[in-house]
Amino acid sequence: MSRNRVTGMYSGLDTESLISQLIEARSVKVNNTKKEQMAITYKQDAWKELNTKVKGLFNTANNLRFQSAYAKKTTSVSDSNVASVVTSDTAMNAVQSLKVTQLAKTAYMTGGEIDTKGTTLDGAKATSGTKLTDLGIEAGSKLNISVDGKNTEIEITDKMTLGDLAGKLSTKGLTANFDASTQRFFIGAKDTGKKFDFTISATNSGGNDALAKLGLIEKPETGADPDINYATKVKGQDAEIELNGAKFTSSTNTFDINGLTITVKSETTGEGVTLSTTKDTSAMYDMIKKFINDYSTLINEMDKLYNTKADSTYKPLTDEEKAAMSDFEVEKWEEKLKEQALAKDENLSSLASALKQVMSSGFEVGGKTMNLFDFGIETAGYFTAADNEKNAYHIYGDKDDEMFANETNKLEEMISKDPDAVEEFFYKLNRELYSKMDSMSAKVNNVRSYGSFYDDQKLKSDYEDYTTKIEDLEAKLADYEDKWYDKFGAMETAMAKMQSNQNAISSLLGMN
Repeated sequence: MSRNRVTGMYSGLDTESLISQLIEARSVKVNNTKKEQMAITYKQDAWKELNTKVKGLFNTANNLRFQSAYAKKTTSVSDSNVASVVTSDTAMNAVQSLKVTQLAKTAYMTGGEIDTKGTTLDGAKATSGTKLTDLGIEAGSKLNISVDGKNTEIEITDKMTLGDLAGKLSTKGLTANFDASTQRFFIGAKDTGKKFDFTISATNSGGNDALAKLGLIEKPETGADPDINYATKVKGQDAEIELNGAKFTSSTNTFDINGLTITVKSETTGEGVTLSTTKDTSAMYDMIKKFINDYSTLINEMDKLYNTKADSTYKPLTDEEKAAMSDFEVEKWEEKLKEQALAKDENLSSLASALKQVMSSGFEVGGKTMNLFDFGIETAGYFTAADNEKNAYHIYGDKDDEMFANETNKLEEMISKDPDAVEEFFYKLNRELYSKMDSMSAKVNNVRSYGSFYDDQKLKSDYEDYTTKIEDLEAKLADYEDKWYDKFGAMETAMAKMQSNQNAISSLLGMN
């Protein structure tokens, strides 16, 4: 509806101010409804952040509900200078004998020094940009490169340089470089092992001459030519070991055998070394410790959020209210709103209670019921624990727990003496925890999405309902404002007519 903005010319009233005051009184309901809607936003944001952390515990429980998660193994080597071992969960608990008879090697050629005397360089040092023909090598000379049983050919051209030749060699399954400081080629295989050994030979007479002038002829065991600067060559070879008397070979110095990844470092003599594979009790302890710490951190936060005392004086701010405050004041105000967003929240109470109930449950191990306290894992006690930390668990004797570091570490002792019992208890505990959390994050039509531990769909619906409610209230407020403008407009119109009639009468009576 268009509004006739009357200024009060005839009545003398400040109609804009009067109507604004009337509207302001009616706007309180609209603003309060907007604040109620904004409060839902704070709750949604708080839950999204917390839900991510709860999912983290849920994923941990998912991993730890299987016995395989506790099957951590470790292998010690009697001489770490000989070998190192990475142990998979499938490795057998055993003591084994290892002999290293041969290490893998990468084929490598160190070229002989190039002699430039009698060439166009006249004794000057060659560079990677030196043409092969300047060294007296004929264009058309051909070299054969054999790698991994494959033969490829390089034909020397009149424009080819030492650097170009190195590049060509590097495309034939090798790595090659010409070092100007030593006047030598350095050529290596790209992989270790006998399979990747290589040879460089000539396929024509020019090729033989080229190899000699480039220092790429391997020195023969007998009949060496004193006028040739021969290359030295390390042949590629496989690593060879004996594990419990059985022989194994590998093109690298690493062997994957029955759950063990063995990397050999040096050859052995005599009896060799001993590999001892056992359960990794240290890894099991660390895994359980992390689980207890993750749970305790989460439950502390949940208790704090739930127990926060809501202060009714702190309500979401309108834009006008923010404008009247400093940025620092607005920031502190909103921090308070975030802190109390989940105070006495029913979803939070139900979830926290469910987690606490599972953690305090007993599970049958070896024919008897055991609880966390049987493993030296307990809460600090009502009068000892800090506020909102009364449901957190502590591993008595753990060196990182300041409160109970001086106690006997029962968990560590039990893992050492009976790791199977510890394993059985904790995989059963996590199986129950996972099951409970899975049911609490199941989809509920129009209430909760899958994977949410709170009623996210209900909050979304409530927020949308407020949007509709606010639109209705704002429409009514606009109608109310229009009504008052119409009333004041009619009054001004009537007073204008009255003034006009008075002027007409005065004119007839000659009073003007």
